[in-house]
Formats: sequence, structure tokens, C-alpha cells
Amino acid sequence: MLTIVERLRAAGCVFAEEEADLLVAAATDDGHLAELVARRAGGEPLEHVVGWAEFCGLRVEVGAGAFVPRRRSEFLAEEAVALAGRGAVVLDLCCGVGALGAAVASQVPGGVELHAADIDPAVLEYARRNVAPYGGSVWEGDLYGALPAELRGRVDVLVVNAPYVPTEEIGLMPSEARDHEPLVSLDGGADGLDVHRRVAADAVRWLAPGGRLLIETSARQAPLTASALTSGGLAVRAVTSEERYATVVIGTAPAAG
Repeated sequence: MLTIVERLRAAGCVFAEEEADLLVAAATDDGHLAELVARRAGGEPLEHVVGWAEFCGLRVEVGAGAFVPRRRSEFLAEEAVALAGRGAVVLDLCCGVGALGAAVASQVPGGVELHAADIDPAVLEYARRNVAPYGGSVWEGDLYGALPAELRGRVDVLVVNAPYVPTEEIGLMPSEARDHEPLVSLDGGADGLDVHRRVAADAVRWLAPGGRLLIETSARQAPLTASALTSGGLAVRAVTSEERYATVVIGTAPAAG
């Protein structure tokens, strides 16, 4: 009989030893372990199988049908933390399981007023649990349409990891993402930036004077994302982490007066 490591390695898992340890730790008994190993060997994302993903030092709940937070997005969270002072109003838009909002709230000394919103009711069940330790509020709906009116003009830090993969490139993604994560969290339209443009177009209405919008993009698409933010009335700059292969475009709303 193949060992767990051998079975995972045969299925193409590069870090078979580490994954085997995580599966053993997640299992409640031998039968459960066999089920978990079979799911992982069948191509299901490890995070879906064990029920959590590591993100910015947090253990974030995820599960079947949810977008798994990417480690490169930790750069987006770090940039947001640097701009969010104590008591800042932080909005995680297109929040998925709420990993970004939870990460920012966990790292800002003194805490923040946290809000998270997404269109997918299934992933919001995870988001509610992930932001609960920080007193976060979760809203369901399409972008700003999910938000209560009293948030308009109050958001200090708007953090967004919206889909930015062009439609024709979805088929090139790893099967773990393509087959197990919701298409709405991956497909950004013809050039990948449909949602970026929609976010940018209405951001000024929701940002506080001098508030910031931070949006993850790719190095290749950054000029187009920046152009969308500029068209939305924001002063724009881009930052990059070569270590994480991550790019974030930051837009600043006009100051009061």
C-alpha cells in the first residue's frame, strides 16, 4: 500500500511531506484521514481539504467553492496596514473569505472599524467567521451596492483583490483554481480589468477625504489599472514586491476643501 506521502507525490503534490503532515493533523480518525488524502490526491486544493489557509500569520477559514487567499496578496495587506491608523474605517471589497480585512484589522495597533463585502453568499459565511474577532461587519451585494449608505464618504482604506485574469487566460490557470474556485473570483473580463474599472469609477464617493484605494493587479496590467483610478479622480502611484511577484496600485482621494 502506498504511504500518504507517496500517494500525494504520485498525484503531483510538490510538497508532499508537508501536505501529509497537515492532512494528518486535520483528520479526526483513520477513516477521515483516508477521505482527506483522497480529496487532495484528486486535485482539490489543500486549503479546501483542511479547511484553512495561512495568510499574514492568521489561520483563515476556507472551504469548497471559496477563493483561496494567495500569499502574494500579503503585500496588499501590508501596504494597507501602513496606511491605516487607529480607528480607521477599512473596507475589504470583493472580500471573498475576508482574509485581507482580517489581516489588516489584526495588525493595526488599536484596531479599525472593519467592513467586508462580496457578491457571493457562500463565501460570506467564511468571511463572517474570519472577521468576527475584529468586530467586522459583512455585507452582501454587487460592489458598492452591498454597502450601507452611512459608509459613503467615510472609508479611509479601501482594499480590493478583485479578479484580474483575462477571460481567455482562465484555461491556462492551474486546475486547482480553474476547477475548484468560483469563476466570479477569477474572471476579470476581456482584458482582466472590468471589475477594476467599476471599483475605480465610484471609489471617490465612498472614500473619506484623503482616503486610499489599494487594488492588486499584475505588473503587465498595472498601467491600465492606474489609468482607471486616475479617471476616477484619484492621485495614483504603484508599488511592487519583486519577492512576492506582487503589484499594488494605490489611489488617493482629494483632500477636503
